[in-house]
Amino acid sequence: MFIDTHCHLDFLEKEGIKIEDAVKRAVKKNVKIIVVNGVNPSNNKKIIELAQMFSEVKAALGMYPIDALKLSERQINEEIKLIENNRDEIVAIGEIGLDFMEDIEHKTRQKEIFSKFVNLSKKLNKPISVHSRKAELETVELLENLKAKKVIMHCFSGKMKLVDEIVKNGWCLSIPANITYSQQFQDVVKRVPIENLFCETDAPYLHPEKKWPNEPANVIESYKKIAEIKELSLKEVSEKIMGNYQRLFKD
Repeated sequence: MFIDTHCHLDFLEKEGIKIEDAVKRAVKKNVKIIVVNGVNPSNNKKIIELAQMFSEVKAALGMYPIDALKLSERQINEEIKLIENNRDEIVAIGEIGLDFMEDIEHKTRQKEIFSKFVNLSKKLNKPISVHSRKAELETVELLENLKAKKVIMHCFSGKMKLVDEIVKNGWCLSIPANITYSQQFQDVVKRVPIENLFCETDAPYLHPEKKWPNEPANVIESYKKIAEIKELSLKEVSEKIMGNYQRLFKD
């Protein structure tokens, strides 16, 4: 049984792919949990609907850092209220974080918004799926300062000393299916105990064969590569990551 801990299933519609078909293809490959992450208000509402439609789909509601910059304080607070009101319907808060590649001018504002959602996750006792592009050090420092506990670093591309810091803090890293060709993610898997790992697709992005679009069905490629690197069976990796999911998402 496999888990895709981070994807954007609803984005597939823009690529002419029916969500129902993508879910069916994933289930056929024994992907039984698909955590769909939100990035903005309209997207979050759509994800709530998808989680109600498909038993395999689990909702994570959040605010992508660049999308968040377009919103007023009132709009952000409304989104926080939406998440609070749906606390029993969601498994995580995400995608949230910092992005200094797309926007480096509003670092302080990004940190303010990110902090709001981290504090919300602590209040609701929900894990967070964290984006940290070109802001890896600042993201880790902010999470440490806020004493965040249930953390999954999504597609983390920072230095290995920061990877070590993440593990030391008891946080997790989610490994995308493009580990098939990404030396960065292969090195992370070599370094990090399996108890701190999850698998994801980030679909429709990061296809394991550099194609477009990616789908949750391909999360198995991440499992396979971890099994190869760790010299474990696919079944062992699946069981370990299921244990991680039960511990982080359901405790």
